[in-house]
Amino acid sequence: MRTKPELLAPAGDMERLKMSVLYGADAVYLAGTSFGMRSFAGNFSPEELREAVRYAHSHNVKVHTTVNTMPRGAELAALPAHLELLNDCGVDALIIADLGVFRMAEKYAPNCQRHMSTQVSIANAACATAWYEMGAQRVVLARELSLEEIRAIRQNTPKELEIETFVHGAMCVSYSGRCLLSNYMTGRDSNRGACAQPCRYEYALMEEKRPGEYFPVFEDEKGTYIMNSRDMCMIDHLDDLMDAGVDCLKIEGRAKSAYYAAIVTGAYRHVLDDVAAGRPIDPIWRDEVEHVSHRHYATGFYYGQPGQYYENSRYIRDWQVCAIVTDCDESGLATLSLRNKFRTGDTLEIVGPDLRPFAFEVPAMHDAEGAELTEPRNPQMVFTMQLPKQVPPFSILRHAVELSAK
Repeated sequence: MRTKPELLAPAGDMERLKMSVLYGADAVYLAGTSFGMRSFAGNFSPEELREAVRYAHSHNVKVHTTVNTMPRGAELAALPAHLELLNDCGVDALIIADLGVFRMAEKYAPNCQRHMSTQVSIANAACATAWYEMGAQRVVLARELSLEEIRAIRQNTPKELEIETFVHGAMCVSYSGRCLLSNYMTGRDSNRGACAQPCRYEYALMEEKRPGEYFPVFEDEKGTYIMNSRDMCMIDHLDDLMDAGVDCLKIEGRAKSAYYAAIVTGAYRHVLDDVAAGRPIDPIWRDEVEHVSHRHYATGFYYGQPGQYYENSRYIRDWQVCAIVTDCDESGLATLSLRNKFRTGDTLEIVGPDLRPFAFEVPAMHDAEGAELTEPRNPQMVFTMQLPKQVPPFSILRHAVELSAK
């Protein structure tokens, strides 16, 4: 009998954690202020970590914490205290890429499961089994594997070993994310959480004896962004992943917005539930992954080479967040916090935790003092609006707008 995989969603800061939790994640992954691979995400101070674990656990959601940098010798002295903090906070699992950190976690964070990061490049059953025998409860497989290779790993590893794979988000041009290009070009080390994404740059060729003359770099005449990876999207293939025996589906994006965390988590939650129950998939949820900022989608390496996107490295941005609902009574009278300007008479969409998206026309609004508004203007300002029906807190108002770079 197939089991429904865990849905693991990103949490770059407390707002994004709440969005992932409320929109349907079974678990979230985050980082403290050190030893994590996304130093430009908000991340969590020691007190924020405790609050994050309390909040997630109160909603029956697990917390996985990244300790997946490749630390240098001088950094090791700070690691025991960091691991003890994670253990004492009640973190459920640590995501680890370094063997030394793996051994230290056994000693200093004994209550936390140890999950092996995709950066370990686990690509076969022997490697996965070896980590299990050393004490890993889960392996996050290399992103370069096909579905058949994953199926073979599942069939040839202990059934107690959990297998996690990425299903959505940005892909790296380098093998399992182990890239030296960023460090070489900018001094920002991707293996220490500071990737500058130079793979997204537009490159040209310059000949030694003709300085200043730039020649475009082509790959079968499609353009010059030769290292620009597509984004992964496997929402149409969750049945195949379940058949392969994957235990956890991971959404990339700790450095992405709270809106992204909410919408992508909600989309995968509903589609996964439909697939697991044998129900027809509601197309409105599948369409939600088109409502976030993304590069051109592909299915990763699951069905073969995904191919690069050579024309540019721009994001597709067709929707903008207008406001977030903070409270709403039974009549639909909502209190909201402004994110981007809109006005009375505009047509907006609203989507929320377990709330099917619907459109409505904006009525008159009122500020905190009760004065009528036609266009809230100040970022984060609080105002009220009558919605067509009651919606849950953290519901999102958005409108269609062309934001893609030209």
